[in-house]
Amino acid sequence: QVQLVESGGGLVQAGGSLRLSCAASGRTLVNYHMGWIRQAPGKEREFVAAIRSRGAYLLYADSVKGRFTISRDNAKSTVYLQMNSLKPEDTAVYYCAATQIWRYYSSNRNEYDYWGQGTQVTVSS
Repeated sequence: QVQLVESGGGLVQAGGSLRLSCAASGRTLVNYHMGWIRQAPGKEREFVAAIRSRGAYLLYADSVKGRFTISRDNAKSTVYLQMNSLKPEDTAVYYCAATQIWRYYSSNRNEYDYWGQGTQVTVSS
């Protein structure tokens, strides 16, 4: 069993930055591909970024490409999402998720083995 806990969310002005962390406990993350998914109020979940288990391959949604960076530290069982040049449309609850099967651009909760509780990111204009 893996528990995922996100942190680092908050309120920031447009153009600002935040770094989200996703810490895992219960089992090492080294065998899991990791994703960040977000959900804004009244909207469907949206894939944000993903990183393969060894970190050699990264994937981004077009809406965040060039502004967000996903990374991981397997020794710390932690995944990060560095978010720069934030926009009001980035406002959402951000979730991290783990899967042993690589899921291209998936925001489907059922396609991930583990899912965190989420952290709120609010970007003011």
